[in-house]
Amino acid sequence: MSKATLKTVPTKTTPRQLIGAVEHPKRRVDAKTLLALFNRVTGLKPRVWVGGIIGYGRYHYVYESGRKGDFFMTGFSPRKSAMSIYILPGYQDLSEMLDRLGKHKSGKSCLYINKLEDIDLTVLEELITYGINYLETHYETSPN
Repeated sequence: MSKATLKTVPTKTTPRQLIGAVEHPKRRVDAKTLLALFNRVTGLKPRVWVGGIIGYGRYHYVYESGRKGDFFMTGFSPRKSAMSIYILPGYQDLSEMLDRLGKHKSGKSCLYINKLEDIDLTVLEELITYGINYLETHYETSPN
């Protein structure tokens, strides 16, 4: 088995530095709002990961192949095209909550939102809480 190096790892950049560098004023305001929301809901210290992702907590995974590593539990990224919100784990049926969330697109473990006014932040809090609780009961987790 080859040892692949995980590319998404924590950096020394602070969340405030990352958000301060966001060019679009509305995206920057939304990122500040998400930073406060994630800080409150998770109770965890945010860290910036490679790729401009503000991640919270950490969980350890081991695949059937034997590959293992650590990754953030939840987080977001203020990207140019849309706000990316990482609700882990993927592959869970979250359709009931997602139906109530509002206007968004989704990937396996990620939501794409154009602006926060398009979604219900209370439902987003439910999604974040669900993801954190799931990871804490199925994986080894840590606050940083």
